[in-house]
Amino acid sequence: MTDFPRTMVGGVSLSRLIVGTNWFLGYSHMSLAKDRFIKSYQTRENIAEILVVFMNAGIDTIMGMPVPILRDAISEAQDRTGRTAKLILTPHFNITTDGPPEDDPERVFDTCKDLGATFCFPHESVTDLLIDRMHNNIRDIDRYTAMIRERDMIPGLSTHMPEAVTIADATGADVETYIQLYNAAGFLMQVEADWVMRIIKNAKKPVMTIKPLAAGRLLPPVGLAFVWNTIRDQDMVTIGTTTPDEAKEVIDLSLDFLERRLPSIELQTTRSKKSLTTEST
Repeated sequence: MTDFPRTMVGGVSLSRLIVGTNWFLGYSHMSLAKDRFIKSYQTRENIAEILVVFMNAGIDTIMGMPVPILRDAISEAQDRTGRTAKLILTPHFNITTDGPPEDDPERVFDTCKDLGATFCFPHESVTDLLIDRMHNNIRDIDRYTAMIRERDMIPGLSTHMPEAVTIADATGADVETYIQLYNAAGFLMQVEADWVMRIIKNAKKPVMTIKPLAAGRLLPPVGLAFVWNTIRDQDMVTIGTTTPDEAKEVIDLSLDFLERRLPSIELQTTRSKKSLTTEST
């Protein structure tokens, strides 16, 4: 298989499809029961099998925080494929003086570096607290990005707020990319999809879109068709999967859409669709 298309972010080559980790770690955005199912199902071995599918297709970029089960699965997948993953870590940390010492920014960024991060982005839970709409700035962002640079990692922003992109661009914040919600359902998005579409189009840096299937609320052909056909060549799509078959499916669908082809994947069949598959005589 030909390697998946790539883009450049901060001087680093990344696959345009990024492996998300919510469906490895139990963040379903569905229900507590679904979270518990994911956690009960996913093992190091299962996650490694999924990562091998992605990495064999040249999709070597992984977003999240490598807790032990994920860190070990990444290591196994690297050994099995001979490829090295590029890690985009999205830590949270103290932005006030009354937080636990282990969450001080210096310690958190040191940990990210020790874990092998190429990119380090303040998580949405940090970024969006720092955004000041009244004064059109992101408080203290240059202090945090400088600390990230000092550790030879590349800074960006993880956000659910569309203003993060426009304010970072307007103020010249030292970031190389943005993580931005983007899906056809508008799931978790704070403004309509067409507004985010325009923000992505006008962004000065490449954008890493997340939740293209609205956390399972959109069929893969629907959600992926929308994002791949409305982002720029330098932008990326992040997607989580639960099984190797799902990983292969999203890869094949993505390649079809990037080539402006109708999907060629095998469709699911049910008894109610029998009349649609009966050949004329």
